Amino acid sequence: MKIYTKTGDQGDTGLFGGPRVAKNDARIEAYGTVDELNSVLGIARTFELPAEIDPLIERIQNELFSLGAQLATPDPTAHQTALVGPTQIAALEAAIDRFEAQLEPLKQFILPGGTTAAAHLHLARTVCRRAERRLVSLVQTSPQTIAADLVIYLNRLSDLLFVLARAANRAAGTPDVPWQKPS
Repeated sequence: MKIYTKTGDQGDTGLFGGPRVAKNDARIEAYGTVDELNSVLGIARTFELPAEIDPLIERIQNELFSLGAQLATPDPTAHQTALVGPTQIAALEAAIDRFEAQLEPLKQFILPGGTTAAAHLHLARTVCRRAERRLVSLVQTSPQTIAADLVIYLNRLSDLLFVLARAANRAAGTPDVPWQKPS
């Protein structure tokens, strides 16, 4: 299979099982940002992540790939790409609860930072929030129904990434970086 097809040279792209749309279409923006999030998580995995976090991030990367495929398909049910839903959301919530139970309660806001791995997980969290915003825009403008579970999934994922960044710092013995109110 060739990598380049030249079919997008005029600024449009084909949806899976659907029409061609502009590359800046809300649907493309949404799944493109999910793809970017997946790449940031791939970078985070190249740093020293605790042993219990790395396989979780790998699972999430696979789920994000599936979520992107679902968004790239105007009719996910017909094309069997509706793969992210309540089961994956429940798994994110369970992971949040498990890792948060190991952390000291927050008494103040923290800044992204600490270890390199934690900083990249914080970056992933911010990209996840952007993906969520892009998805909400798509939900509000799309003539096709977009599964509400996808917004919930990204919302929970950003919370989990925040907790995992803190857990990565804790595992490395590095404190979170407290926000200092300007004087």
